[in-house]
Amino acid sequence: MGEGPQGKAHITRLVLDVLKPHQPSVVEFALELTRVRGVERVDSSVVEVDAETETIKVTVEGRDLDLEEISQAIRDLGGVVHSVDAVVAEVRRPERK
Repeated sequence: MGEGPQGKAHITRLVLDVLKPHQPSVVEFALELTRVRGVERVDSSVVEVDAETETIKVTVEGRDLDLEEISQAIRDLGGVVHSVDAVVAEVRRPERK
């Protein structure tokens, strides 16, 4: 990640547009994503359903998210990230003593 004079930048929130098969369910899908390193919270909602797939909006929150690790977990669950719709990045400044 980027690092400047104020500290290292970390991704703390990602909003992803994901296409997934009907199974696993959106509940199981969200629970599995919480197992990814750095993930503290997953909020997912179904946007569209067709005969074989569901489009879901997935919001992932944590302290230091790795988009590639999260994307790989989604692929392992049979899904694919269509787009990254929003990102929040924060800088943790070193504490002064």
